[in-house]
Amino acid sequence: QVHLVESGGGLVQAGDSLTLSCAASGLTFRAYVMGWFRQAPEKEREFVASGSSVGGVTYTWYTDSVKGRFTITRDAAKTTVYLRMISPKPEDTGVYYCAAVFGSTRRAMQSPQGYNFWGQGTQVTVSS
Repeated sequence: QVHLVESGGGLVQAGDSLTLSCAASGLTFRAYVMGWFRQAPEKEREFVASGSSVGGVTYTWYTDSVKGRFTITRDAAKTTVYLRMISPKPEDTGVYYCAAVFGSTRRAMQSPQGYNFWGQGTQVTVSS
């Protein structure tokens, strides 16, 4: 059974940095696309970043608003995916979810409907 457990959320000031972690179990890590989504109050869940391993090469994608500030990385040995947030902004506030779906692709997986495993989420609050 696949389990995803996020950690690392909290209160951070704009301009600081924060790293979220998602520990995955019950899956063959390299065979899954891993994604990060977020949901602000009264808003729909939105894509943040995803990463996929294809033939030993990791492909990553980001929503435009976080490009250059957020970095998704995968550690196969620890079966953990990270989201490094540099210079977060108040509009980055929300519950951040880790997601997984079996497969490997060079395409971005931006739709929440494309993922079938989710973590419980971790709150990130960015103060101005």
